[in-house]
Amino acid sequence: MKKSQDSFAALKFAPFRFFILFKICTTIAVQTQSTLIGWQMYSLTKDPLSLGLIGLVEIIPNLLVILFAGMLADRINRKSILLVCVLILASNSFFLSQYNSNISHYYLYLNVALTGLSRGLISPAASALMADTVPERLYANSSTWNSTLWQLAAVLGSGSAGFLLNALGFAHSYLFCFGFFFLSMLFILLIPYTFKKIHHHHLPIFKGIKEGIEFVFKDQRFLGSFTLDLFAVLFGGATILLPVFASEVLFLDAKALGILRAAPFFGALLMAFFLTRYPILERPGKILLISVFCFGLSMIGFALSTNFFLSLFFLFASGAFDNISVVTRTTIVQMLTPHHLRGRVASVNSIFISSSNELGALESGIAAKYLGTVPSVVFGGMLTLLVVFIISFKFPKLKNLDLTKHLSP
Repeated sequence: MKKSQDSFAALKFAPFRFFILFKICTTIAVQTQSTLIGWQMYSLTKDPLSLGLIGLVEIIPNLLVILFAGMLADRINRKSILLVCVLILASNSFFLSQYNSNISHYYLYLNVALTGLSRGLISPAASALMADTVPERLYANSSTWNSTLWQLAAVLGSGSAGFLLNALGFAHSYLFCFGFFFLSMLFILLIPYTFKKIHHHHLPIFKGIKEGIEFVFKDQRFLGSFTLDLFAVLFGGATILLPVFASEVLFLDAKALGILRAAPFFGALLMAFFLTRYPILERPGKILLISVFCFGLSMIGFALSTNFFLSLFFLFASGAFDNISVVTRTTIVQMLTPHHLRGRVASVNSIFISSSNELGALESGIAAKYLGTVPSVVFGGMLTLLVVFIISFKFPKLKNLDLTKHLSP
């Protein structure tokens, strides 16, 4: 690891500051609104299945549009994409606030679908735009701050929803979300940015999408890091099973469950502050493999623990190691992706991430049902370790990658 001269270096650039403020406001609004919709959906239907369908309704339009979104982000001004999508999100929030008393659960599903569609368009454009807000030498620092502040905003958004609902009710709480989306649009407008036209601007859309996919699958450094993340989350995650561990393994109450849920976040947060000081540029591939391996070990340790504080430690460690992998992978993508492919590479990356999160939750539930809660997490952790060994041998270019060689002189 190479020591950074300044932990706050990326934040000293105005374009990055406005970009981060856009991300914070959007994330707070989306997370708050998602939590509110879940509560309102259940209050209307009294059916737990309706809650399960929310994730499905959001992820389908997200995945359907995301490859086209990457191509779009490489063809037109990325700020324009963000502005239009956030405007759609803000309009949804305003409608929910004004017509909440007559709202049906069908419109809530429509709102969720539009949110998934908008986020699918936002993700590649935002990822590509971030690379243009700081110099190349600060990509690792900017990726760390992006990850850290996103997590803070996500916790603030989901955590504040209950307080807002109790104090303001549904209608005014949705108006709160509208306010943050409005602020987000203002920060987008304030980002100093000139879109650079790419070569092959008139490339047919499907040929352009194919070009982005082929670029990822032909480069060991990208395919290896994306695959590593996919299978680590798919097999190693156990967040969805925390209520079961809290009640049936550790014999704890809901308050303890909240602490367990918070532990990975605090681990990620402390690690993020460390990474702002010590960016990962030398041997990032090797560090990525080690961090995912340690993540798998942490999940095995958590599964076998019957002590609350020991379980807390392993969850804390899992968050710290997971954040290393997130920041490292983001830095690799930012530094090695050609400008004209940034949107399309980001869209392929988003598919890997979205698939791993959704399928990981499904895998955890199925495995816990048929193997038992503890054995399923141990088995998943062991599979994560196996994946690390396979990736390290199958993708030597990732393992031997050194980003310092790619820095501009």
